[in-house]
Amino acid sequence: MTTVLVTGASGFIAKHIVRELLASNYSVKAAVRSGTRQAQVEALFPGADLSFVSLDLLSDEGWAEAMAGVDVLLHTASPFPVDEPKDPQELIRPAVEGTQRALVAAQAAGVHRVILTSSCAAIYKDSAKPRMDVSTPANWTDPTHPDTTAYEASKTLAERAAWQFVAEHPEMQLTTINPGAVFGPPMDEHYGTSLAYVERFLGGVDPAYPKSNLPIVDVRDVARMHVAAIDSAVAIGKRYPANAGEMMITEASTVLKNAYPQRKITTRQLPNWLVKIVAPFNPAVRALAGSIQRNLDVDGSDAPRDLGFTYISSTDAILASAEYLIANER
Repeated sequence: MTTVLVTGASGFIAKHIVRELLASNYSVKAAVRSGTRQAQVEALFPGADLSFVSLDLLSDEGWAEAMAGVDVLLHTASPFPVDEPKDPQELIRPAVEGTQRALVAAQAAGVHRVILTSSCAAIYKDSAKPRMDVSTPANWTDPTHPDTTAYEASKTLAERAAWQFVAEHPEMQLTTINPGAVFGPPMDEHYGTSLAYVERFLGGVDPAYPKSNLPIVDVRDVARMHVAAIDSAVAIGKRYPANAGEMMITEASTVLKNAYPQRKITTRQLPNWLVKIVAPFNPAVRALAGSIQRNLDVDGSDAPRDLGFTYISSTDAILASAEYLIANER
């Protein structure tokens, strides 16, 4: 039986990946940071062919042991904050060093097949292309551009580091999965920051939203892509943007307003000049300020063709998130 090591296994995406792997008869070794995180994952998969290891992105301890008996590495672990940190290195250092550490350990252990969770954030802010063009897997975000957030820089630099490592070690077989904004149903209440947009929409937190769009994908499709890529020869050496279809932020909020008209869901759009005024005082607006007058859409058409699935629609992904959040409101 093929054994897969999943790093960051308690994450929103990773828990869906673990479920998909187990359903496909893989043996799973789940890497988590703490006993609390382990308990969260164990509770979802009682009696499953699932073992655990403790790993830290910024420490070498345990990585060699974690790779023992592993056939495939799925590296999903990377920091994903709600707000911009004061020091970008808070995100960049663990993302880049963690990716390098995982690949070094895998190569040393003879684990040559690697699936890396990257992001459309590593693609859509390419300063060498026209700002309003749709991006493709050939594009790379410019991590030094003033419009690039710390998170976008961290995902770009980490993925760059992975491809550089593979170039230096040709026996390694890398595929990256690059999701857009990931919505869909959480598997439990521990879903981190992934559904922050939907929570803000439902809570009527913001009076209006910047004129910006989002590439959107359902978490279940992201998980399917990771698992389908494992045994796909055509996927080796490729980047796969995961994007079921982009929406303006106000379009996404309108989807929810139409579904839940009784809620005070904002569908108004902030004029660009006002974004610049509001951004210093509103972290959510500040994170999007560099995306106005820029198309964040990414062509995600390669993945369904190569990996054999059909995207869940962006609308259904948003509604699935909302259904879970409303059902579990306290």
